[in-house]
Amino acid sequence: MNDRIKEELIAGPVPASKLARLRQRALRMAAPVRKRGVFGIAGMVCVAAALYWGVIASDRYVSQANVIVQRTDMAGSHTMDFSSLLGGVNGSRSDELLLRNYLLSMDMLRKLDAKLHLRAHFSDSGRDPLSRMWSKDVSDEWFLQYYLSRVSVELDEYSGVLVIKAQGFDARTAQAITTVLVQEGERAMNEMAHQLAREQVAFVEKQVALMADRFQQTRQAVIRFQNKHGLVSPQSRAEQLNGVVERLQAQRTELQTRRTALLGYLEPTAAAVVEIDLQIEAIEKQVVQEEARLTSSNGKALNSTVEEYQRLEMEAGFANDVYKTALVALEKGRVEATRNMKKVSVVQSPTLPQQALEPRRVYNIIVSVLVTLLLAGVVHLLAAIVRDHKD
Repeated sequence: MNDRIKEELIAGPVPASKLARLRQRALRMAAPVRKRGVFGIAGMVCVAAALYWGVIASDRYVSQANVIVQRTDMAGSHTMDFSSLLGGVNGSRSDELLLRNYLLSMDMLRKLDAKLHLRAHFSDSGRDPLSRMWSKDVSDEWFLQYYLSRVSVELDEYSGVLVIKAQGFDARTAQAITTVLVQEGERAMNEMAHQLAREQVAFVEKQVALMADRFQQTRQAVIRFQNKHGLVSPQSRAEQLNGVVERLQAQRTELQTRRTALLGYLEPTAAAVVEIDLQIEAIEKQVVQEEARLTSSNGKALNSTVEEYQRLEMEAGFANDVYKTALVALEKGRVEATRNMKKVSVVQSPTLPQQALEPRRVYNIIVSVLVTLLLAGVVHLLAAIVRDHKD
């Protein structure tokens, strides 16, 4: 057929309509060849994918641990969690999310590398190039990306359980990674809580020192006031003077009653009546003097002294109460700073894998074949569209 077309072209000029028919005939003959080329490449890719996932890909063992963060401080257990009321049974998961972020951080990766030599393990030349790191000396950023592809920490929003999974090229390493993650996670959570408690204790200690100085100053002010006025307790002195005035007034009342009785049968100038009048006058003078000591308009009376003394006593008492409260808070803070306030409880201990769960060979082979055939079909369709537009 090709020879015939060539002969017709060599024979001489060909009409345009006939030339178009010859081009279409040539494209139809070349189409099966291109079709066989696209799907032939797809078949080679499928064979290569099946060979890699079925034979070459290195086994990866998966160790799993389930943990939950619990608070051990009694104060926190009696407070109402409004976020849990608004959010249903899930409540706030800030501790779990904080732990998750730490386990997937660069700091955690460096500690794992220092303990388990992860760089050497993940870059083992005995593993296939696509599964391992290409070099032991890759940058920290690339190392972290590879670490995140081999370790996962997921939070179950309903139960609040953190599911930790770690992959390794052997079962012992996978279990060791998960174990260190659990241990370091608990240590980090308590260290953060202890650091906060220590800062609070340092703050309270400063406040206690200030409260102690203030308490001493108020007590010294009370002592200086007592020494200045020569009174240990102005309140007691005022009560004593008030008692004296009341007794004098009672005596005056009694004498006035006797005088009234004597005037019933004696003259006002009688000696007995005059004597009673003198006693009443003396008592009234004494009452005026005692009342003047209690109250006065010039501000030097005992009641002003009592008011000032009570104010100083109140300030001293308030400073004493604040000082006691600060001491209680200090002792409580010291206790909180020395005990575990958050505990990472292990719901499931790190498992020791018995068989390699990764890679999922059959699943990956099926997915690779389907994706390759899909791409080949798309390429073939695009090529057909291009040919139709050219025609």
